[in-house]
Amino acid sequence: MPASKKFTTEQLQAAALALVDGHGPAGLTMRNLAAALGTGPMTIYNYVNGKEGLEQLITGAVAAEAQWTVEPSGDWTDEILAVAEGMWRAIRSHPHAIPLILTRRTLDLPTLVIAEALLQALARSGRSGADLLIAFRAVSGFITGFAQAELAGPLSLARDPDPTAITERVAALSPDRFAKLVEIARAATDSDPEEEFRSGLRIILKGLKE
Repeated sequence: MPASKKFTTEQLQAAALALVDGHGPAGLTMRNLAAALGTGPMTIYNYVNGKEGLEQLITGAVAAEAQWTVEPSGDWTDEILAVAEGMWRAIRSHPHAIPLILTRRTLDLPTLVIAEALLQALARSGRSGADLLIAFRAVSGFITGFAQAELAGPLSLARDPDPTAITERVAALSPDRFAKLVEIARAATDSDPEEEFRSGLRIILKGLKE
């Protein structure tokens, strides 16, 4: 009779995500995860298959945090907005996990649930096959790309919480050569991330409606 499991998947995911949140992807090792759980590294190998398994804990944990409510409006774009925003909120809550989310192909159940929900909404626009694939990549790419730009881009307020510092740095650039960069940097200091996300996604959805 096999021995009972000491840790649940949820416990492993929570500990792994805490390591990445606190120390970045480099902090996620078998040894560190074992220490966080109060056990030995060899015990972790009973649950996780090397580096790939560690990364799967992270992607699954972030995806599991995505939540959304679809109002019965009958408009497929509202459904896409709801799913996309739920996914974006989960990703932006864990900025250090973004590199793993962007580079890892995963078949974790929570990730598949999000993908299917987004595809079902997009399919209501009348798309199928290659057209559905292209639309899916456009929307999902915007979600992850926006989170990455917001949290790690040159105009990121999350990286530099002092808005005036960003404006001052950009203002020091040549106004003749970088006029528009100065313009958007000043706009970024007063920008609301949630409204910016919704507005950006609506641009894509408007294109999908044409």
